[in-house]
Amino acid sequence: MRKLKVGKIWILAFLLVVAVIGCGDPDKNAGKPGDPLTPPTVTSVTPADGSTLVCPNRAVVTATFSKAMNPATLTPSTFTLAGPGGTSVPGTVSYDAATNTATFTPTATLGPSITFTATITTGVKDSFGLALEANRVWTFTTAAPCPPPTVTAVTPPNGATLVCSSTALVTATFSHDMNPTTINGTTFRLAGPGATNVTGTVSYVAATRIATFTPTATLAANTTFTATITTGAQDTFGTALAAPFVWTFTTALACAPPPVALPLGAACSFGILAGSTVTNTGPSNVTGDVGVWAGSAITGFPPGTLTGTKHSADSIAMTAQGDLTTAYNAAAAAPGGAALTADIGGQTLAPGVYKATTTLGITGDLTLSGSSSGVWIFQVGTALTTAAGPGNSRVILTGGALPHNVFWQIGSSATLGTGSTFAGTIMANISITLGNGAALNGRALARTGAVTLDTNAVTVPPCP
Repeated sequence: MRKLKVGKIWILAFLLVVAVIGCGDPDKNAGKPGDPLTPPTVTSVTPADGSTLVCPNRAVVTATFSKAMNPATLTPSTFTLAGPGGTSVPGTVSYDAATNTATFTPTATLGPSITFTATITTGVKDSFGLALEANRVWTFTTAAPCPPPTVTAVTPPNGATLVCSSTALVTATFSHDMNPTTINGTTFRLAGPGATNVTGTVSYVAATRIATFTPTATLAANTTFTATITTGAQDTFGTALAAPFVWTFTTALACAPPPVALPLGAACSFGILAGSTVTNTGPSNVTGDVGVWAGSAITGFPPGTLTGTKHSADSIAMTAQGDLTTAYNAAAAAPGGAALTADIGGQTLAPGVYKATTTLGITGDLTLSGSSSGVWIFQVGTALTTAAGPGNSRVILTGGALPHNVFWQIGSSATLGTGSTFAGTIMANISITLGNGAALNGRALARTGAVTLDTNAVTVPPCP
């Protein structure tokens, strides 16, 4: 009997030791951020403590916590923003559980040159009900008043004369992103003699910051017009022009004769013609000839394919280069070039001659609207670049316009951005690059440099 009692005592002692060992560390994660017994902390904030913002002072104030928080405890009472004298800033508070981040969004843009104090109080609790051990306080200062938007460029240029009334582009380019609702027929006006307003429509392309006034009818010849951008035009932060912007131009007594299609001669059958090399990557397809002269290298066909013939430094390529030079010079000499904006995306142009003194970009859709007999000649002083990305740059022909009647005379080189869609014959003085997946309904003809392709479709228009 005594042996049995002693055995029971030892068993109870053993169980007691096991219990003590098991309970000796009630939570092996104690002190770690996710531990139920560890109070939450603020691990990072924005704006940074002591920082100064940049214009336009649209601060979004955030605090990231060390652990999951109880969203119900994150309110405008526990997450506050105050200005001088402790004046509360109205705003809303939200919480992102995925990142443990609380956000205070001011209802209105913060005033300039003011120091603000953000506070997370001890009323904020984690998902276990533990509160911050102390308020988290930080400060930041807003920037000086934002500068007003300005007009950086106009067409026609201020004081221009002999402006063709049928192709004049009345545009204004802004220094800031503008609020499109403030760019309208009231804030962008065109007036003739006696301050008589010209009837027209106003459009704005956000990607290029360009506003365009399109007259309903052709402008009168030999007449001075005044264009005005009023202080009603505001940027996206609600800041208006400091003063009206005004410029004038005078239309010509008569426009130059409409351009005619440029004869391309032996170059007409070429989809690709280079001066030094032709290089292709991927399964490009050219529905025409591919050639080079005075260079001789044509690489990448295959995998590229063509429906015509390869001409490597032969007499046909040499003749085509000579005819290209003739067409290039004729395009450069075409009279009456209407001034273009730096980027012509979002515009609709009638047949005519257009001129960019330096570079030219196309972001968005450029629409060339005219009949099958209409001809467009673009004179570009240096480089042509289209925006990259599928659908980010397209040249669209409407009204029966034909790609064979569109000519691009490029003073240096042309680059078609990846995935862009282009129309017309590119005649570049140096080189042409077709980005991956770019489609060309026309020709890529380079006088002295290389033509580079990368998985492109080049569709050559029929020769007349």
